[in-house]
Amino acid sequence: MFGYRNDFDRTLAIMDQLRRRMDRAFDDVDRSGAPEPATGGVPRVRFHDAGNAFVLQADLPGVREADLSLSLEQDVLTLAGQRRGDAPEGYAAYRQERAPFRFSRSFALPAKVDPEKTSAVLEHGVLTVTLEKAPEVKPRQIAVRVG
Repeated sequence: MFGYRNDFDRTLAIMDQLRRRMDRAFDDVDRSGAPEPATGGVPRVRFHDAGNAFVLQADLPGVREADLSLSLEQDVLTLAGQRRGDAPEGYAAYRQERAPFRFSRSFALPAKVDPEKTSAVLEHGVLTVTLEKAPEVKPRQIAVRVG
């Protein structure tokens, strides 16, 4: 009985190793025509706390400002948009490896934010959204007196 369990564990380990190798092999394959970014049409983001504000950065190569939509409802930020695959006027696409895609993504905010002090900037294919925290949740400094 003890030998059977070791054989079973070894088989599972080999299957897991094979799965990882297959994942790596398919990551290297040219994904022409597949939605970009590699996450299946969903932009990759970095969301962090900068002390007085939350900052969200999203990679959006080829997405125009007019094709983006940001909304803030209660404590949920929603980012939606699309990348078009249109060739410039008067031109035809010879080869198109960056496929058009639509996306929508929502983020639950960990604390209340002030919607009036929220800003968004799209620069060099990176969207940066700064959400300033509401005054009641901002960190406060406490003065220490010698008694």
